[in-house]
Amino acid sequence: MAKKKFKAESQRLLDLMIHSIYTHQEIFLREILSNASDALDKLAYTALTDDKVGIHRSDLAITITRNKDAGVLTVSDNGIGMSKEEMEENLGTICKSGSLGFKAQMEKNEDIDIIGQFGVGFYAAFMVAKQVTVISKKHGEDTAWKWTSNGTDGYTIEEAQRETTGTDVIMTLKADTDDEQYSRFLEEYEIRQLVKKYSDYIRYSIRMEISKSRKKEDSPEDKPEYESYMEEDTLNSMIPLWHRAKKDVTEEEYTQFYREKFFDYNKPLRTVHTSAEGTVSYKALLYIPEKAPFDFYSKDYKRGLQLYSSGVMIMDSCEDLVPEYFGFVRGVVDSQDLSLNISREMLQHNRQLTVIAKNIEKKIKAELKSMLDNDFDSYEKFFAQFGRQLKYGAVMNYGAHKEATQDLLLFYSHKEGKLITLKAYLDAMAEGQEKIYYICGESVERLAKMPQVKLLADKGYDVLMFTDEVDEFVAQTLMKYEEKAFCNASTEDLGLQSEDDKKELEEKSQQMQGLLTFVKDTLAEAVQEVKLSASLGDAPVMMTPGTGMSFEMEKYMRRANPDMPFPSQRILELNPNHPAVQAMEQAMIGDSQKAKDYAELLHGQALLMADLPLTDPVAYAQLVCKLMK
Repeated sequence: MAKKKFKAESQRLLDLMIHSIYTHQEIFLREILSNASDALDKLAYTALTDDKVGIHRSDLAITITRNKDAGVLTVSDNGIGMSKEEMEENLGTICKSGSLGFKAQMEKNEDIDIIGQFGVGFYAAFMVAKQVTVISKKHGEDTAWKWTSNGTDGYTIEEAQRETTGTDVIMTLKADTDDEQYSRFLEEYEIRQLVKKYSDYIRYSIRMEISKSRKKEDSPEDKPEYESYMEEDTLNSMIPLWHRAKKDVTEEEYTQFYREKFFDYNKPLRTVHTSAEGTVSYKALLYIPEKAPFDFYSKDYKRGLQLYSSGVMIMDSCEDLVPEYFGFVRGVVDSQDLSLNISREMLQHNRQLTVIAKNIEKKIKAELKSMLDNDFDSYEKFFAQFGRQLKYGAVMNYGAHKEATQDLLLFYSHKEGKLITLKAYLDAMAEGQEKIYYICGESVERLAKMPQVKLLADKGYDVLMFTDEVDEFVAQTLMKYEEKAFCNASTEDLGLQSEDDKKELEEKSQQMQGLLTFVKDTLAEAVQEVKLSASLGDAPVMMTPGTGMSFEMEKYMRRANPDMPFPSQRILELNPNHPAVQAMEQAMIGDSQKAKDYAELLHGQALLMADLPLTDPVAYAQLVCKLMK
């Protein structure tokens, strides 16, 4: 029997098919099962238009057979089969796809999804097999044909025996090496796992004989004996949950699917089951988790949705389907309209993918907004787990996507004593208030005692407590919310002083210029400036940052890179009406050293109130003791 050469331009192309296109050897089983499913689809479609076929869809199936002794794995189907000419054309010509031709010939039918577009999937078998034999009998023909190749120097075709219509793909696996274990593809567990992972939702049953055990009939009850037997079992689910109507799926089924698919013992907080028909059709089943994975806020976390094409898994984590700020969402998307690359392992970026991703983003946001508006307790639980991710979404890419998350953000309200939205803050603003006030620090309790907060509270103004390191970046990125500007109560003009108040403070500053100069000279480089303030309430002193970086940003930078501190400018503000400041001014007249000690003491207090480190804690403690004598 003469051996025929492959019709591709060069052997190099076949080498690429076998060794370079696919990233994982296990993909071969997905490809062979997908081809079998295509063959069943073709016969099912033929049966719709030809009464002589005489076959029901439920009769169609795929069978996997293992022969461990011979090292042979066989995938069989009772689909449309191939003639000798089709074997020549589809198997002898690399990148010739029979499925693609069939798809082009038939009108679009919602019951037929053919995804074998490139004609290379079959050759994935040579990644694990040293020889592949295909025996096939075409529907309506009497003769079966056998195609055999070792994937290197061509193939042979000869007549064969097969009683029924369909195809057997017989793969003789390569011998195990130290680096590769090919025999694992004959193990029951491995095949089950691969079918579940890649082909669980092929719409025909995938069957395999598996080993089971049962109690021997004559064995005693106190010492039972067991015997092994083989039984055919269906490995795949066939009908995906997301293909069923929402009204036909129970909450328990949604939860069970989530737990099994995403290995989370918690119930999902929300489930979104959606579909779209039209220029781009898809079905999606999305879950908002109750708890964040342990590695969620680390670089090891892998976001993305599982992507299926006509029930066959293409990608385990498709990042392009969900934006980073909604990266906590788990789920699956199934579409037959996506353009896949030649290995069907990756997507080609196209309009369809973009449309699906935008629609999914809208669905997620709508679900979160619904939870926020109608079930605030649940939303608080969600925000405790994933709120920081939404905040990062507002600041990433210089605020390019801030509109997507700004309405979903929560911040602690000093006036309300709880988390509120920015919209709720605006709705409760006092008459005449023009700014959204916030203050940054490590705890709500500490911030509530800051003089600026007390001053604003006395005016009836609320202050948002920013305790997350990203919060200040959020305010700076948003800049405004519904035309109301954000105002950092620690660093910016609160806008509470009248022109008369400002004039009075300026006059006092001139009168006390000697004190201000004395304190600045005493503290030297420890502060950039010393000035009076009318915003301190009953506090004697306060430390504020100059232009540029705030204190909270300084702390963040210090944590991020301890070896390269980024100190912000320090401005010491004094309350001219406070007895301690007045005592320091009096001491300047008769006891300059005591006045210097007062200046150092107030400087230390200002640092502590701002949660900044003391330059010399021991010296500060000794100074307090000295002044107590």
